[in-house]
Amino acid sequence: MAARRRDPSSRRPLTSRSAPTAPDWPDGPVPVATGTVEVVREPGRPRAATLLVNGVPSSFVDLDDPGLLDFEYMQQAAAVVEVVAARRADLSVLHLGAGGCALARALAHRHPAARQLAVELDGELARLARAWFDLPRAPQLRLRTGEAREELTRLPDATYDVVARDVFAGDRTPAHLTTLEFVQEARRVLRPGGAYVANCADRPPLALARAELATLAAVFAHVGVVAEPAQLRGRRYGNLLLIATDDPDLLDDAGLARTLRSLPVPARLLTGEEARALAGAAAPLRDPQPLEQPADEHAG
Repeated sequence: MAARRRDPSSRRPLTSRSAPTAPDWPDGPVPVATGTVEVVREPGRPRAATLLVNGVPSSFVDLDDPGLLDFEYMQQAAAVVEVVAARRADLSVLHLGAGGCALARALAHRHPAARQLAVELDGELARLARAWFDLPRAPQLRLRTGEAREELTRLPDATYDVVARDVFAGDRTPAHLTTLEFVQEARRVLRPGGAYVANCADRPPLALARAELATLAAVFAHVGVVAEPAQLRGRRYGNLLLIATDDPDLLDDAGLARTLRSLPVPARLLTGEEARALAGAAAPLRDPQPLEQPADEHAG
């Protein structure tokens, strides 16, 4: 959510062969359990649209191009997944936060044998996304209704190769999905060598991104952050992609850095000392600790 998109003029032109009957998408907002969703059609592309959740861009889907990813942080996340997928014939991905399932849909197109689970708080939103956007069926993509952290704690150990967090309330990630305790749960469900990726929307001076990076570093052996140079210089609000893994080679993969630099909007990958410098003196985020109860002076 709250994501920038690449320049619409860079998309492939619409052709008669790629333009069958326009989908029966509703006009205007549709009520769901957590607010409203709205499908905003792309001008000149009747089978492509942006999904707004409570007025905020959540996903871009082109029914004629299931592999297309339009939001920049999703392109970056997909680049990380490709590095993991190159080493795993039986790729499995957990999405915490589903929206229109654009990333899951693209990964299913690129890796038909992959198994994915998307957790979405709003069951009606999940139902509409499946009805509107031609999502893959189980076992390629299963949708589960529930709160992201609660569902995460119910999953078995060492089940997924990638855990992708993309949960927002407005323009912020709920605090309980940023803490050390939450990240420990994400690491628990990862297979050895897997990767955790998180969409972090932040504004200068990037206090949240720095704290989240410090939190990841307290749990995983290796961390990184992907961002546009202007974001790293603290010039604007935007999405940063945080990456964490115990695999010493994943973030050093030359192909990953090259792919990120060659995206429609080039991005930098900071790892090692650069990532630690960005985190600076930020302290890991923690769950609220229960208050100690005063001792009963009359006890015993």
